[in-house]
Amino acid sequence: MTVTATSVGESDQLEPRNAPGARTWARRLVPAAAAALSGLLLYVSFPPRTLWWLALPAFAVFGWVLRGRSWKAGLGLGYLFGLGFLLPLLVWTGVEVGPGPWLALVVIEAIFVALVGAGVAAVSKLPGWPVWAAAVWIAGEAARARVPFEGFPWGKVAFGQADGVFLPLAAVGGTPVLGFAVVLCGFGLYEVVRLAVRTRRTGTVRRAAAAVGLLSVAVPVVGAVAARPLVSDKAEDGSVTVAAIQGNVPRAGLDFNSQRRAVLDYHARETERLAAEVKAGKVAQPDFVLWPENSSDIDPFANPDARAVIDKAAKAIGVPISVGGVVERDGKLYNEQILWDPAKGPLDTYDKRQIQPFGEYLPLRSFIGAINKNWTAMVRQDFSRGTEPGVFTMDGAKVGLVTCYEAAFDWTVRSEVTDGAQMISVPSNNATFDRSEMTYQQLAMSRVRAVEHSRTVTVPVTSGVSAMIMPDGKITQKTGMFVADSLVQKVPLRSSQTPATRLGVLPEIALVLVAAGGLGWAVGAGLRGRRAGDV
Repeated sequence: MTVTATSVGESDQLEPRNAPGARTWARRLVPAAAAALSGLLLYVSFPPRTLWWLALPAFAVFGWVLRGRSWKAGLGLGYLFGLGFLLPLLVWTGVEVGPGPWLALVVIEAIFVALVGAGVAAVSKLPGWPVWAAAVWIAGEAARARVPFEGFPWGKVAFGQADGVFLPLAAVGGTPVLGFAVVLCGFGLYEVVRLAVRTRRTGTVRRAAAAVGLLSVAVPVVGAVAARPLVSDKAEDGSVTVAAIQGNVPRAGLDFNSQRRAVLDYHARETERLAAEVKAGKVAQPDFVLWPENSSDIDPFANPDARAVIDKAAKAIGVPISVGGVVERDGKLYNEQILWDPAKGPLDTYDKRQIQPFGEYLPLRSFIGAINKNWTAMVRQDFSRGTEPGVFTMDGAKVGLVTCYEAAFDWTVRSEVTDGAQMISVPSNNATFDRSEMTYQQLAMSRVRAVEHSRTVTVPVTSGVSAMIMPDGKITQKTGMFVADSLVQKVPLRSSQTPATRLGVLPEIALVLVAAGGLGWAVGAGLRGRRAGDV
């Protein structure tokens, strides 16, 4: 009886102590889980899926998680959001090199999202907080696109909107304005729901807050509709017939470089096959031909056999070819596009300017070599950067070259258009990443760039997916993956510049200043509040 009485007494004493602890853990775990899951939801909104609209509830939940919290809580919750988003989005970076580099990249990139989370939490107490919070997100993207190692803009919110209603805003202010509109609409959606619940519970309406919430949702949508006249696929400078060659590779993976003669032969063979079809009247004669990045990793300036293969293909098709080569000059390696004339041979070159860290050059080489010598062996010699925009004149048309990784960077694409490009080519090599989502993510970037600058964009890829994209962002032709194929199409040439092209980096600077203003206001309000409390 004594034991039973004591047990019951202990139970009565312990239960009240445990209950608050359980509630505290629930209060911590639910926001943490919601932050990670909302990041995952943002990932699901990205290609190859066409669920662009999921970005809105993703940011609505993120807003719910962060609003009213301390900046320290925002830092942790933002990091969880970043992990939920970037871990699956960037899994392709570890396809051939293992999980180490993939996880390291995500851990570093998620720090930027963590800082954004801290900033959003800080401005969430301000009037009109969705505007300040959306600007803070874009400021985070701007930083991530520049540091470290020249930046990594992969995963910009704008790149998930190629199929969305907000896409015309890319022509207004580029990826910063497009991304800002999506994030603002998501945060505004949460604010509308929050105020509706509060009104139903209390019976009172805060008109100013309700107006901000409604405008945060309505203005991006109305702005996108109003921007639609900026999107056109009409020719301004006539049309040209373009051929994009996808020669394929013998095997996927990092060892595609060891197959470089085979890759060159494959692209020459596909070009000659196309020439035979043109001669037979089955396909229209192209005005020029575009080969992908790394289609000739044997330097044709130093190797007569490679030069002969390209010469033969150019003579067979009878028009200029843009050839993607790896060229050594003065002891330096360049990822180069070469304008190859069927009669005169090489006439012009473009050297890739935004080269890929850990792919085309190795930062911190000695440090990384101490960790894993295999990684340094993969990049034996660093590529050098080009310094000038690349615009080839091909049969009278001005074709801007944006090589693969460069398509993720705003400045590289814009520079070609301001240098006179009437259309854009994005020669790429995705064979390293097998059948991952990488190629579809990159293709979506090219669609956004087409609308941003109102230019036709062709995407010739070694192993797919190659595509023809109209200036309105629509894909008119595309290939499968790991097949030899060619695309031939008459496409419009355009020379007018969109507001995004003319404004360049100014919209991004403006949004960063808005974010800085909101953060300054929040910090000042916090300091004043603490001083008042001390008094």
